[in-house]
Formats: sequence, C-alpha cells, structure tokens
Amino acid sequence: MLAQAVRAMRSAEKLVGNPGSIHDEGVRAARSLLNSRAQIAAQLGCKPREIILTSGITESNNLAILGSFKKVVLGGETSKYTHWITTSIEHASVLSCFEHIKELGGMVSFVNPNSHGLISARAIKKELRKETVFVSVGWANNEIGVVQPLSEISRVIREHEKKQDSVVIFHSDAGQAPLYLSAQAHSLGVDLLSVGAAKLYGPHGIGALFRNDRAELAPVILGGGQENGLRSGTENVALVAGFAKAFEGVARERDSESKRLAQLRDQLFSGLVAGIPGLIINGDIKHSLPHMLNISVPKVQGEYFVLSLDMAGIFISTKSACGEGTEKISHVVAALGGEAWRAENSLRFSLGRDTTESGIRRVIKECTAIASRLQPH
Repeated sequence: MLAQAVRAMRSAEKLVGNPGSIHDEGVRAARSLLNSRAQIAAQLGCKPREIILTSGITESNNLAILGSFKKVVLGGETSKYTHWITTSIEHASVLSCFEHIKELGGMVSFVNPNSHGLISARAIKKELRKETVFVSVGWANNEIGVVQPLSEISRVIREHEKKQDSVVIFHSDAGQAPLYLSAQAHSLGVDLLSVGAAKLYGPHGIGALFRNDRAELAPVILGGGQENGLRSGTENVALVAGFAKAFEGVARERDSESKRLAQLRDQLFSGLVAGIPGLIINGDIKHSLPHMLNISVPKVQGEYFVLSLDMAGIFISTKSACGEGTEKISHVVAALGGEAWRAENSLRFSLGRDTTESGIRRVIKECTAIASRLQPH
C-alpha cells in the first residue's frame, strides 16, 4: 500500500463519528468523506455525485449489472424481452452476474475475442439488437492485460441507440487499468465504470462505481439508504480516505512507472522466449497494460511451474487470483483458441512498484531452469 494512503487512513481513523449523524463528530466525518469523494471523482474526471462508494470492484460490478437488471424489470420490461451483451473473457464477478440474469429469463450474448484477446467494436455491433439494453466490456483484461477499445465500442452503441431510438447502458470493469491509463470516465464513453482501491496500491475493501445520469439503477443492498439510496451501509471514512490518496499517488507516477514496467516486461519476455522452447504469448504485448505478461509453456502444467517458482520465492499465478483453486484452466486463454494445452499451462506474471531489473534477471534464470527440468526432452 502507498505510504500516503496509510497516512490518510490513520488520520481518518480518528474520526469516530457516523458521517450520517448531525453531531460534531458526525459532521467532521462527513466532511472527510466529502473531500475524499471529490478526490476520487477528480481522478475519474467526473462529478462527486456521480461516485457511488462500494466495498470493491466485485460489488461495483454487481451493482452496475444486477442493479440495472433490477431497474429494467421493476420498470415494467419483462426480462425475457431484454437483451444483454458481455464478453467471454470477463472477470468472474461480471460473468456470474450475467449467468444469473440468464437464470432469471434475460437473453445474454457472450462475445468472443480474436486470437490476440481483442474485443472489436465490430463484434459488439453484430450482437446489438432492438431488445439490447446493456453492454459490459472490461477495459483491460485481468489475465492477459489486453486493453479494449472502449471509445470505439461506445460509438457503435450510440449509433445503434439513434437508429433504434433506445437507450443502451455501457458498463466497464476497469480493474487495474487506472494504474497505467488515465481513467476519464466521460471521455471513455461509458455510463458505468467499476474501480477498486486494492488494484491501485490502496486498501482492500473499498471501491467505487461511476454512474452518469443516463444509468438508472436499483439498489442490491438495502438498509439506511446511503449513497443516494443506491448502496446502504455506513461508509468507512478511513478506507475511503486511503482510496483517494492511493488514486492520487498512482496518477502522479503513471507515465514514468508505465514506461519503466514496459521495459522490464519486454526484458522478461525476451529472456523467457530465448530460454524456453515453444513458449507462446497469450494476448498482444503491444496493446496490453505495461505490467502484465501471460505465457504458456508446452508440456509443463501451469500449477507445477507456479509451485516450483514459489519454492524459489517468486510468486506468479496461472490465472486471475479470484479463479485460483476453482477453475481448472484459464477461461480467458481458452477463449483465444489454439491448442488446449495453452489454457492448461498458462502463466501470469504481474510486475509492480517493487520489480527491479535484477529481479527480472532472476525470474528468467529460475523459469528457464524449471522448464529445462520439467519439459520432457
């Protein structure tokens, strides 16, 4: 966690009042919450009233998707006549919501990426129907890092709206993208955008959902009516303060850190390609977040590779951390096509603030040795 985020949290922890109360302690807490909300809004290029505070990206995704579904159904549209679009490579917190919508009678289309992991605007356009009410496309994939063309997708959605004289809400799970990409929500053309502090070197357990005036939602958590009635539960003033400071901190270093990590990632990729026969990259390194590399190694299951690196004090994953232990293969890599072993043997390297050139050299050395030992000759 960033030092400034820790300091902000420690300071805000002294504000023991409920921000919904009118006594002095409550007013002080409310003032801190207001300032933090404004700081988060500034990073997203939106108004503070367009920010709904949540417990993290998973809840933000649930509120965006299921909150929209609930609003549509409550608004009188029978669920079986509504059409929803997402992609086959989304995070589990998005895919599970759409599977639930299918169970409730909604029609859902899952758009596949091309072999490089890209979701094209043309592919989304082909799925748009008169009954379409909602589209969700993650900004940058959490396993392969490929950045999706949200602005282009937004344009085809708006063109469809004009032709059909209808409203199609566009949502995106931003995940780790704001670490390395300027997250100006209105410029992206989205109506709903999910973000979380944990992906921005901030505290766990706090996130936000950007919502513009087009997007009507029904709450999925009921209670005291906080967050303009859309997310009940007393706001955690300290976590929000940490979120705001972390977001500001990563924004200041975004350009320099992106350049540094891209160079280290390219060095890692070159070293692994040179040392491991048959290695395949999953995704498109030229159109990816700078800190992520996903590869597949033939004839060596990903789990064995991860465990071997773990013993050497190097920590990677085979897929999204949320899918570790549940999915047998990476559903994202499987969607790219190719031979089945790619999804079974995928390895996800994630670089960060503590990654150094000497560390990259050590990773290359260890990976090359493991592949030489485990791959049959």
